Parts: sequence; structure tokens; C-alpha cells
Amino acid sequence: MMFSSKTTASAVAAVALLASFGSAAPAAPMSKFNKRDLRFNFGNEKVRGVNLGGWLVLEPWITPSIFEATPGNVVDEYTYGEQYGWDTERLRDHWNTWITEDDFAEIASVGLNMVRLPIGYWSIVGGHGAPFVYGAYDYVGKAVGWAGNHGIKVMLDLHGAPRSQNGFDNSGQLKGTPEWTQGDSIDITIKALNKLRDDFADNPNVASIELLNEPLGPSLNMDTVRQFYMDGWGNLKDSNVAVAFHDAFDGVTSWNEWGAGMWNLLLDTHHYEVFDSGALEMSPDEHVGTACGFGDQMASNNKWTISGEWSGALTDCTKWLNGRGIGARYDGTYNKNGQGSYYIGSCDGKYMGSVAGLSDADRGNIKRYIEAQFVAFEKADGWIFWTWKTESSPEWDFQDLVRNGMIPQPFDAMNRNICG
Repeated sequence: MMFSSKTTASAVAAVALLASFGSAAPAAPMSKFNKRDLRFNFGNEKVRGVNLGGWLVLEPWITPSIFEATPGNVVDEYTYGEQYGWDTERLRDHWNTWITEDDFAEIASVGLNMVRLPIGYWSIVGGHGAPFVYGAYDYVGKAVGWAGNHGIKVMLDLHGAPRSQNGFDNSGQLKGTPEWTQGDSIDITIKALNKLRDDFADNPNVASIELLNEPLGPSLNMDTVRQFYMDGWGNLKDSNVAVAFHDAFDGVTSWNEWGAGMWNLLLDTHHYEVFDSGALEMSPDEHVGTACGFGDQMASNNKWTISGEWSGALTDCTKWLNGRGIGARYDGTYNKNGQGSYYIGSCDGKYMGSVAGLSDADRGNIKRYIEAQFVAFEKADGWIFWTWKTESSPEWDFQDLVRNGMIPQPFDAMNRNICG
């Protein structure tokens, strides 16, 4: 039973598992309070949100059609820029159409109250020599305005940092080892955060700014990560936004002793049960039980805690979910950095296409697993589903799931007894 982010290796998931299920520190209220007037009532109102993944930071599995039209060496936004940096219209067409104000209207209509908006550093302050395509930052302002038009709050999420903070394609650059702590990368990251603050922290629609998505703690110096978090918080502490920070795969209960004297801290933990072969072997009932247990861990914290990424996924069969050309653990085709996998089951036609094409059994299992996570994460302070829409990944596609009756409507109709 493992919890990990998109594309984390089994070893990383194991570290996160051990930390998450260790004995939780006493939940003393050192940081779980307001010192500023915030735009969202954290701690009293549950966050019920959705990520706008694959829009302003590309991920091949969310929009495979963009990458299917490219050579095989184009595996992330960095290599996309290397190949097509001269042709900004290719991406501008995507930015103009993937998310529009109509999406915000639908998001509000199904009862969601927040969106998490991933953006890469290169879109904010330039690539500093990296070959990214620029222009996505123009759409952050549009998104914040659309959110306000429909009564939705925004969490701005710095999703990609220079030289990659985790080595995943969702950081902008797929790498064997994250190199974010090298050179001037952290200084550039702070510069990007400060621009987000200057441009949006005073906007009444922006409730939170996340310092950095998924720094890969087991591959980084955690003292460096904690110092970066402190410095980033210091630059945001006098604004009216909650300062969100990811648990860095150090375990959801490992941050209770950190943050003394700080305020408006929001701990973001990401819960997936498909990025480790042991997790993939679990039965549907075991997936439900594991999610419920994780919610208990979240609730033991002394800081506001949300699951800022999670999904209905029960396999990693989605095309390119682990990275273009890397394969899936479920069917034994996974191979990244020399790490392989073993066969658990066939991915042929499994959990692909649309929700309408799923079998009755698969629909039932996914729906129950989603409902368990709703209940579990609301033991703490809420959740933000990954992601709002995909081209062909029904386990991950909130829009498709809700349109096909897989999401409780209204949310308060969820089965509160599912976690016992």
C-alpha cells in the first residue's frame, strides 16, 4: 500500500508510506490560525476543488494529441520548446481552448469552490536560458477573473521550478534526478513567487499561493527545502493569502513540529494509490480502506491540511501517465532509469476513453473509491481533485465523471459511513 505522486518511483512511495503511517506528532495548534483576513474560511469551510491540469503546464497523458503530433524525443514542455520554440501559435491555440470561462461556469455549477491553477516558473519570469515557449502567464489573469465571475476561489500553484524540483514531466522537465538546488534555481523560484504575489496576492479571488509543487524530498536536501519554504512564506506572510506548501514526500504527519511562529500555513499532501506495484495489487476494498486511513492521518495535523491532488485511478494504465514512452507498472511495461515492473494485469482497453465506456464493475469500484476519498479528506480540511478534464482518462477526468453520475451531487449526499 503506497501513496505517491504522479510518476514517483517505488522507493519514494515507500518513504512517503512509512512517514505517513508513523506515529503522528501531537496536534498542538502552533500554526493553525489566521493572522490576516483570508479570502477563504479555511478550517471552517471545506475546500472542494479541482485542478486545471494540462492547461498552462503541459502533461503528455492529459493531452496526448499535442504530443502524438511530435517526434518521440518530445516528452515534456522543455523538449517541446526545444522543438517548437519558434512557433508560439501551437501552444496558444491550446491555451485558448483547453480551459475557457465555460469551464468555470460548469465547475461552479457542480458545487466546487476552488480551483488550483498550475503554472511554470518560465511563464512567470522567463526560462533563464531554458527553451520554454512563453505566453501562458497571460491566461492566469483571465482565469482569476473567470473564477471571480462564478464565485470560485483560486490557489495559484508554482508547478515547475528551474532544473526540475522532482524530475517529473509535470515540472516542465522530465529528468533522472532533480537538480533544483543547483546554481541560481532557488533564487529564480523565489523571484517567480514574488511576481505571483505582486500581481495576484491582493486580488480578492486568490485565496492561496502554493510555494512549490512536489519537491522530491528523498532526492533533495530537506534542510534546503524547509529553508526555501520559510523564505517563501516570509515574502507572503503580510498578504491575505494562505501559504500552501507540499509535504515533499516526507509524510503527511511529519510537519507538525515545523512552522512555530508562522501563520496561515496550508499543508498540501497528494494521495495516489497507483504509482507503486504493491498499491496496484490491492483490491477495491483495500483501496477504500487505505484512503480512509490516510484521511485519519491528515486530520491529526496541527495545520490546515488538504489533499491537493488525488483521483479515482485504480491503475496506472492511462497512456503516458508515468511519462511518454515509460510504460505502466500494471502490465509490466514500466521502465524508467533502469527501474522495471512486473505484470499484474492487462491494460488493454482498461480505464481508457470515457466514463461511458467503462464496465459496470469498473464504474462501481471507481465511484466507491472516489466517495471514500471525499469522506476521508474532509476529516481534515478538504480536497482538490486532479484534474478537471482529460482527453481520454476517465479515472482522472472530473468533468466526465460528474457528467456520468460518478460524483455525488450535491457533495453532501456522499455516504459518510463509507469510512466506518
